[in-house]
Amino acid sequence: MPIVLLIAIIAVIVYVYKGLIIVQQQEAVIIQRLGQYSQTLAPGLHWIVPFIEAPRPMLKLEKQKTMDGRVYTIQNYSPRIDLRETVYDFPRQNVITKDNVTISINALLYFQIIDARKALYSIENLPEAIEKLTQTNLRNLVGQLALDETLVSRDIINDKLREILDKATDKWGVKVNRVELQDIVPPASIQQAMEKEKKAEQDRRATILEAEGIKKSAILTAEGEKMAAINKAEGEKQAEILRAEGVAQARIIEADAEKEAINRIIGALADKGKPDQYLIAMKYLETLANITNGQNNKVVYMPYEATGILSSVDGIKQMFDKH
Repeated sequence: MPIVLLIAIIAVIVYVYKGLIIVQQQEAVIIQRLGQYSQTLAPGLHWIVPFIEAPRPMLKLEKQKTMDGRVYTIQNYSPRIDLRETVYDFPRQNVITKDNVTISINALLYFQIIDARKALYSIENLPEAIEKLTQTNLRNLVGQLALDETLVSRDIINDKLREILDKATDKWGVKVNRVELQDIVPPASIQQAMEKEKKAEQDRRATILEAEGIKKSAILTAEGEKMAAINKAEGEKQAEILRAEGVAQARIIEADAEKEAINRIIGALADKGKPDQYLIAMKYLETLANITNGQNNKVVYMPYEATGILSSVDGIKQMFDKH
């Protein structure tokens, strides 16, 4: 009897233990009763009826790394549905652009299960369905763009692809948060042509910049020479003005001095004779001295009215002899 009781107690403990389920945070467990949906267990401690109720497992992808460092993906069934955001790295695929260029694209998809019941019952293989849906729509989008547009329109492709996938996976209880195109690799021949084109464009820009620099340098040099010429002309103008003013001032001073001298001579000779004859005679003598001034000058004639000069000189002599 005690052995039977012990067996019964052990059986009850095993029965209760089999029915206990602890659900982690951000997880969900789908419970089926005799093959039909019963309930969705939220995070916490739960108990189900063993052998009558059981969790419905869901297919999930897991990545594993080999000894040589290679990473591969395997599919496993798990009774716990992860409600956190999941990132899925799609295998690289070849896509043909609008201008018939085959390019290789690697994409990342960030999605989250928001309805565990729909994700389990609405689609047979959720990861594979999302992968195929992404690949087909990616081919359609890239097929509408040329190669140049594809390379510069990565953000546009991401947004359009995310919108399409989010709408298509809504009935599966999945929310697609974002899509990222990692690499867009054109063929090697296209890459070489693009590199040559890029180098040619850089050379063209360098030539343009060099030409613009030479042009600006020539303009600045011409403007500098122009300003220098203007300043030089202005300086020469001011110098000529100053020289002319100096000559004028000298002539005025000389004239004033000559005037003063004449006035003094006139005052001194006022009572001795005719001052005008004296002045005329002196001017004739000064002119005659200037004519004979110089190394190669030779005077071979007497100026006209020479007798008048001599008479004027004789008159001056007589004026001074009287006194």
